[in-house]
Amino acid sequence: MRITNITIILLIFVLMFSIFVANFANIINVDINYTNDNNKNANIRSNLKMSHTDDHLMWFLQISDLHVSIFHDITRISDLKDFCEHTVPVFNPPIVIASGDLTDAKESNNIGSRQYESEWIAYRNAVHNCFNNKSTVWLDIRGNHDNFNVFGLESKQNYYVNYSIQGQKYPRSYKYNLNYAKDKYSFIGIDACIEPGPRRPFNFVGILKERELNNVINLIDQAQYEGVNYTIWFGHYPTSCIMARTKGGIRSLLGRYTKGFVYLCGHYHQLGGIVPNMYTLQRDGFLELELGDWKDNRVFRLVAMDHGLLSFIDVKHREWPVILITNPKHALYAIPLREDSNVILESTHVRILVFSSAKITQVKFKINSEDWTECTNSKGPLYVAPWNPHNYEIGLNKISVFAKDEFGRENLIVQPFSLDGTRLSFGILSRFVLMANVSQIFQGMFGVMLVICVVPLCVLKYFNYQFHAGKIIIPRSRFGVSIIRKLWILSTVDRLFYPIMLYTLYIGVGPWSVGYIIDDNLGVIFAWGIFINGAFLPGSFTYAYGFLQLFTFHLPMIFLLANICDIKLHIYAGKISNTKIRKFVQHIPFLIVLSLQMLFAYFFWLAYGTMAFLIGPLRTWSIVLAIWLWLQAIRLPEKCMRDALKVWCPGSTEISSQGDVNSHRSN
Repeated sequence: MRITNITIILLIFVLMFSIFVANFANIINVDINYTNDNNKNANIRSNLKMSHTDDHLMWFLQISDLHVSIFHDITRISDLKDFCEHTVPVFNPPIVIASGDLTDAKESNNIGSRQYESEWIAYRNAVHNCFNNKSTVWLDIRGNHDNFNVFGLESKQNYYVNYSIQGQKYPRSYKYNLNYAKDKYSFIGIDACIEPGPRRPFNFVGILKERELNNVINLIDQAQYEGVNYTIWFGHYPTSCIMARTKGGIRSLLGRYTKGFVYLCGHYHQLGGIVPNMYTLQRDGFLELELGDWKDNRVFRLVAMDHGLLSFIDVKHREWPVILITNPKHALYAIPLREDSNVILESTHVRILVFSSAKITQVKFKINSEDWTECTNSKGPLYVAPWNPHNYEIGLNKISVFAKDEFGRENLIVQPFSLDGTRLSFGILSRFVLMANVSQIFQGMFGVMLVICVVPLCVLKYFNYQFHAGKIIIPRSRFGVSIIRKLWILSTVDRLFYPIMLYTLYIGVGPWSVGYIIDDNLGVIFAWGIFINGAFLPGSFTYAYGFLQLFTFHLPMIFLLANICDIKLHIYAGKISNTKIRKFVQHIPFLIVLSLQMLFAYFFWLAYGTMAFLIGPLRTWSIVLAIWLWLQAIRLPEKCMRDALKVWCPGSTEISSQGDVNSHRSN
């Protein structure tokens, strides 16, 4: 029977792990059936001939996560001003996209959050020269920081409307059309900020409610009706971080439009540098490119559309010269369902964009191990040189470009290209972060942790009943001093088991806190959503917050209580003595867990105020519960260990007759 049970457990584990691996592989899979006859996007022919001229060529810039702050790193503002006054004119783009988190909106303690008008004024002043330039249009859009503590579009705290460049005309999602170099472009900004917008941290995941979702659909329909050649989507939140009640989610919606090439976003800050190149090709056919933040890294992006081929490069501020190879384009960033690869195969010239704050003195290229070839300036930043693409039709090839300006600054770019459809793979982390569904991941993490905290103890309590009924035998040699034995012992102590179990279950269903989630607007926080003054925000980041609570408090407390119960069992069984050193040492882990919980409660108080702190079952009340449970555990009388002693120490003589009498009386 023992082998059968273990085998069943292993089979269940293998099955669950296999399902997890299969789901993970499905999430990050970017394979698309490019030859499906039913797919109208396949085998696109643009009929454009790429030579040495600058027709059908357009480039623009993107900047994201500016976090203009009056408390932290004032150079963000001065560098932004320098970017607008000196860097943008070098590129002279028709469009600059600012994809959200324009201001920081965090208090000086870096925990609390609210809108500061002075930050918005600083942002407006810094970018004034960009949008004041008639040749450049500044397209900005809100991020979650721009929405902290903002109840709605009409709220006096919604400074985006008054101080952003596009906010007064377009308070949410909007479309901007551009006619440039014989082509018509449509830039569609998607505002997924939640409404109302609570203070941090419950303002991380974006939501497209029905009204705004219909607005985005109308913008896409307008672009189709107007006959644009190319559409560029942009927004603050990655698609993995947007909840939308439409079949297939926001990605499916964007993927239906064949002229949409790329979705540009920010928000993730490259996961703190863990994923520096957060790019992927979505299965719906378009590229998704997350841009590193201006806040700490001073990064911006140069994007070009050249004869229907999209190319880009992410650049550090003040690093010159900047090189972007548009033909042949980077093999990794090919968009098979949107681009005509024959444009490269039939082209006559290598095409390179080179920018610098000083005069360019040399541009040259080589392919594979061939000799260097000098490029000539066609017009503006475009440098060209003749080539024969048919020499490179098979497999992956490598093009290297070197540029130098009159200040002696040099740059070398090396990138792969392919003319036969040979594909490269995006990084696994990039694909997972951008192709998954963050809300579902958070919900799954919370659910799994809830099960881990509840089910094992309940199962062991059931096994304890079965043992006393004579239906199972404990394999002592196998379990020995294992954690399972400790959890078993805890499950038999009702005064500890029921409070910790009921409180854990409460976290899944009951209110976590009641307070002013937005200034002057009371709210109630649950795992599954937040109610704010009659409005409801479905659960998303709340699940991640609940997971953190279970992982840092509930789970450690279960193990700590189980361990102290095990010590008590050995003491009452006469196997060890409870020395002063043992008493002192056993308190240290508990004090660490308690201190961490007190720190989290303090942060919660800074974020949402005194009422939310006092009426806070999740954070504040858990501290009281922890202290009470710990006192109960270290003072456990012998009678509470009766069941456990019978199971794990049946031959013990430490259970005195008096103890049995007392136990009988207590019943």
